[in-house]
Amino acid sequence: MQRFFVPAKNIGLEAATISDRDQCHHIRDVLRLKAKDRIHIFDGEGREYLCSIKSISNEGIILMIKERHKIGRKRVKITVACAIPKKAKMDEIIDKLTQLGVDEVIPLKTERTVVKLDKEKVKMRTARWQKVVLAASQQSQRSSLPKVSSLKDFREVVLSSSGFDLKLIPHLGPKRKSLKEALGAGDAKNILVFIGPEGDFSDGEVKKAVNAGFISVSLGENVLRIDTAAIAVVSFIKLYAES
Repeated sequence: MQRFFVPAKNIGLEAATISDRDQCHHIRDVLRLKAKDRIHIFDGEGREYLCSIKSISNEGIILMIKERHKIGRKRVKITVACAIPKKAKMDEIIDKLTQLGVDEVIPLKTERTVVKLDKEKVKMRTARWQKVVLAASQQSQRSSLPKVSSLKDFREVVLSSSGFDLKLIPHLGPKRKSLKEALGAGDAKNILVFIGPEGDFSDGEVKKAVNAGFISVSLGENVLRIDTAAIAVVSFIKLYAES
């Protein structure tokens, strides 16, 4: 059965409205659905609905709600602050992290980040990343939409990290724990992970993070690319913490 995102503000007690032009086009002209056909919708806040189509018009699609479901909260909340890689790989990273169930992605500017974005480019890319999140959420059938923050500086994220009960910074320097050791040290429910740029974090950045309570961790013997590191870390955390 087809599944679509509908903002909570468009969902009432008995009916919901799909007003997004692209979704309306897809339902009407691509899928060729009609009145009385059934679809699933989700509101991005952990609720899902089974609906039947009441009417389709140029103004939107009216749905009648048949069933409501509240999805239980996950055991672990994961935020990934990821340095922006070269080319268009950030789109792929956000897509994969959304599928894996990450709660927030923070595009990160570090000392060694190669990509330089002005305010207009940041705005454009953030809008594009929101579309990537929506498509990946619908494809993976997750019920909540992850947040994609605007571009943030490394120091800004470190200074605002006090709300997390486990903070990890993978890097290639000395004095690192394994991910298993770091996760096994406590029962963390709200985890922040840094993913560094090509060339790794600088020694100064690692020192700042450690002084703020981050744990230095290793991702194994091999040097991973940014996209591989992000997927590997989150996959391990999900398997270890939620099994």
